[in-house]
Amino acid sequence: MADWVKRATVGGNPMVSGNRVTWLWRGRSAPALVGDFNQWNARRAPKFQRVGRNLHACTLTLPADAYIEYAFLRNGRRTRDPFNPRTTPNGLGDTNHFFHMPGAGPTPLARRTPSGPRGTLTRHVVDSQFLTASRQRAVALYRPPAPGPYPLLVVWDGTDYLRRAKLAAMVDNLIAHKRIRPLAMALIANGGAARGVEYGCSDLTLVFLKREILPLARKHLNLLSLRKHPGAYGVLGASMGGLMALYTGLRMPEVFGRVLSQSGAFEFPRHAAVTTELVQRGPRRPLRIWMDAGRFEWLLPINRRMARLLKSKRYAVTYHEFNAGHNYPAWRDDVANGLEELFG
Repeated sequence: MADWVKRATVGGNPMVSGNRVTWLWRGRSAPALVGDFNQWNARRAPKFQRVGRNLHACTLTLPADAYIEYAFLRNGRRTRDPFNPRTTPNGLGDTNHFFHMPGAGPTPLARRTPSGPRGTLTRHVVDSQFLTASRQRAVALYRPPAPGPYPLLVVWDGTDYLRRAKLAAMVDNLIAHKRIRPLAMALIANGGAARGVEYGCSDLTLVFLKREILPLARKHLNLLSLRKHPGAYGVLGASMGGLMALYTGLRMPEVFGRVLSQSGAFEFPRHAAVTTELVQRGPRRPLRIWMDAGRFEWLLPINRRMARLLKSKRYAVTYHEFNAGHNYPAWRDDVANGLEELFG
């Protein structure tokens, strides 16, 4: 057992051997272990076994290419894993511990190369009047390091995609490696506490996009003409933003013909979002759609149903699953696939 403690001290929690992972806890009693693998449900926490004096271990089998976030709970409250210093924000004001299985790792596309070409980011504040929850909204515009004109990618939760998914660096690298065509971006901050309302298939949000964001982007960026290239622009979002991305395409296909939805929240308990009705009963829109979802998240069945529905209605949709949960590191590591599919 001393060897276990030494391994955990040197290599950190959990200890990985093939596709088996073992967490170690030193103390009189073990905490509850929650994470992507049990959808953060403490009632489904795997059991620790006593393996020595004041020493407990818990072993799980996971896919070889999984990215996993987790936490220890004591009396319902988070407690630090002393053997794992790796933490990441969970988007809810707290942090999760994380690790990669041997076949996984952060995408190198999110790392800047010192000599690589860089696009230009400019910061703007838009007066949104009555169309959003706040009178003003922050927007970042990205101009690629290449001559235009370019298609535009609108990004819901744009601040998070910039900070947590490193989207600007990723697009720089994809353009430099000629894996996508040069594209511009409008990265829109969300409405904070009002995010669910604004992204819940809100037509006022679309009016804000049409009246304020698109004119701002046209003013500062050399964009493709929609008269000559209808539907040339794209829209990206995750979770509620993924729902809003699909809704944006369905409602404005003449502008946004490329939809990139990550872990879209297309259903709620006993209620499907209006996107389901639009796909089922509305006319088929000329969209190209990329969808992805994590195999460890609660939205996986919902995304599978939406992908099947879109395919049954003859939409051009590519659907992809990855071995991770509902978080920005996972979306970061898969979003390049969607960008290549739609803008390659």
